Amino acid sequence: MTHPSLSTRDLTIRFGGHTAVNAVTCDFHPGELTVIVGPNGAGKTTYFNMISGQLMPSEGTVEKDGLDLTRMPASTRARHGVGRAFQLTNLFPHLSVLENIRLAVQAQSGDGRRFFTPVTRLTELAAKAERYLEATRLSDRADMPAAALPHGDQRKLEVALLMAMEPDIYMFDEPTAGMSLDHAPDVLDLIAEIKHDHTKTVLLVEHKMDVVRALADRIIVLHNGELIADGDPGEVMSSQIVKDVYLGNAGELT
Repeated sequence: MTHPSLSTRDLTIRFGGHTAVNAVTCDFHPGELTVIVGPNGAGKTTYFNMISGQLMPSEGTVEKDGLDLTRMPASTRARHGVGRAFQLTNLFPHLSVLENIRLAVQAQSGDGRRFFTPVTRLTELAAKAERYLEATRLSDRADMPAAALPHGDQRKLEVALLMAMEPDIYMFDEPTAGMSLDHAPDVLDLIAEIKHDHTKTVLLVEHKMDVVRALADRIIVLHNGELIADGDPGEVMSSQIVKDVYLGNAGELT
């Protein structure tokens, strides 16, 4: 097993007298896609928010490659390679699809902060943006304003922007939520392609069991803010404690 790229140690957050996430310790590794599941109110998104920097924990730590991220804001964590799709990413609605991606490429390269950029460098950046456009199957939409895209294609554009930032850690929170059956496979295929890059670590919050089965190398289960199961997808989802949690919360486990 490789050294963990991302770790949480006793990660805890309290809101008043309520403990939403309680002492969750977990390691995540390159080349591994981990799906975080649990009934509604289990603390999945809150845990995600502490990893990506939207929330600061009451106790515990978040580390990436040994670097303590715990008190860093989301923007600083992004510069250290922690990328989160669908909630962190903001589209520029009146710019074209290609222009959105090009801006992300320039930001990642550092050229976005330079007043003068050589023409040859701009050409290189444009070519890189085109590659992300092609990778996310949006080449035929390149000139459309982002606001004019169907919802499914906006989701694909958000993945393209995240890819353009070249993170080491990819975080997806219910990536197919609100998507049609026609568009969802495209986004899932993109995530599967990212997973195949064994230098990347992928975390996914998801409640659709068909998505979990299709993508997961590993599943962790949260319940009432606590980590109750962690391991191989088949073993975890067939364990009695997980079945009891889902049935006790009127959830589906199929």
